[in-house]
Amino acid sequence: MNRRFFLLSLAFTAGVATVRRRLGAQTVTDDDELLCTKKFSWAGSLELEKRPIGDVIAEVGKSFIGTPYAPNTLEAPGDEHLVVNLHGLDCVTFYENSLVFARCIKKRATTFDDYRKELQFIRYRGGVMDGYTSRLHYTSDYFYDNEKKGIFRNVTKEIGGVPFVKSLNFMSTHPGSYRQLREHPEFIEVIKQQEADINARAEFYIPKGDVESIADKIQSGDILGITTDVEGLDCSHTGVAIHQDGALHLMHAPDVGYTVTISEKPLSEYLASHKKQSGLMVMRPLEPTTHE
Repeated sequence: MNRRFFLLSLAFTAGVATVRRRLGAQTVTDDDELLCTKKFSWAGSLELEKRPIGDVIAEVGKSFIGTPYAPNTLEAPGDEHLVVNLHGLDCVTFYENSLVFARCIKKRATTFDDYRKELQFIRYRGGVMDGYTSRLHYTSDYFYDNEKKGIFRNVTKEIGGVPFVKSLNFMSTHPGSYRQLREHPEFIEVIKQQEADINARAEFYIPKGDVESIADKIQSGDILGITTDVEGLDCSHTGVAIHQDGALHLMHAPDVGYTVTISEKPLSEYLASHKKQSGLMVMRPLEPTTHE
């Protein structure tokens, strides 16, 4: 790991309390607001708002390097509420927070309230939090909804993608794997309809065997959904693309026991080493507008 990024991560996470509290319809840690303020202050010192959105996402992602992986970060007990957790990230909340911070920085909307509003806008269908089923659970659905909201553009097909032919039903057929579905079986029918809506769309992916040949078409800061051959599921992992040392790598929160990092191997080799990973969906972030 680059020493500068490691030290930066320590500076952001040092002394973080893990006591969680409810703040209205939100759950936060005692130091989330402090970490958020530090992140925006750091970005301002580097004038990141003047750089392209993809560069900002990449730089923010690097600032999270060393942050511990935290599983099931959004599966908080009780009714659905906005979970804020900046000291422990999973693969989704890592890229999500990199994107949210980057958009706030570009819009010069850099208060904790600005951050929370942007987080909710991106995390929930249509930007509206209305219970568990309003959260965007499937990666391809998350990408689709946020493309409609103007957050990014799906470039998978144009850079070499082929049809992703798969029927998604993992959540509705494995309700025991989700606490909220176990406790609220009435949600399952809503999830089934959402799955049917996703299955009606034309999706594309880049097979992992083709990634090396199109690596130069993927830009640092692109958001990546790593597709899987697990039945009923679209993506099993996510991250941020980053070019370094002349190759395309994956910046991500790998798994329990690890921290946010950049893959040692180029992305094509990383994918080849994971049997159940089949390829990529690629989303290119769009520059935000100040009137959003």
